[in-house]
This record gives sequence, C-alpha cells and structure tokens, in this order.
Amino acid sequence: MIFGSKKYERVPAHEWEQWVAENDAVILDVREPREWALGTLPGALRISMGEVVARLDELPEDRAILCVCRSGDRSSQVAAFLARSGRTRVANLVGGMKALGMQA
Repeated sequence: MIFGSKKYERVPAHEWEQWVAENDAVILDVREPREWALGTLPGALRISMGEVVARLDELPEDRAILCVCRSGDRSSQVAAFLARSGRTRVANLVGGMKALGMQA
C-alpha cells in the first residue's frame, strides 16, 4: 500500500476566481490571524494551518476546496493532507497571496 499518493490540483493565481466558480469551491485561507489582517480572498474560511486537523469538521465534504496561504507552501501541505484524508476535489493556489499581489 502506498500512503500519500493522492494528488491535489495546482491552480495558477490568475485562474483562482474561475476555478472557484466552476467548482463551487470553498476558499480555505490557512495563514495566521496577523496575516489575515492584511486582507484575504472574498468569502474565505480562515483556519490557520496549525488548526486544520482540529477544525476539519468545519470543512464541507461535498464541495471543492482551494487552499491559500502567503506563498503557496503551507497551503500545499494542507491540500496534500486534505487529499490524503479523502477529500475528492482539493487544490492549492500556486504562489499564494504573493502571486496575487496581496501580500509581500
């Protein structure tokens, strides 16, 4: 048996809105509260990376999830975790908020 082989999608920054709309996706911002104060994507569910496991039940199981962070690193880890946990449609915003010009 191979563990961790479940893949997640990688969404380019310029396509995030289209991907969310086409997939009726939830945006999951996994940054820290001090980072959320700098701005986040409209309607994003804010659960910091360190709280995802404890708050997993807050994520809908029947909708796609787009994971977002500052640069795409933390959100890629969360996307991989969610995919391994059985979520059927998970994606990571490539380059994160930096790629959108919303965080330095």
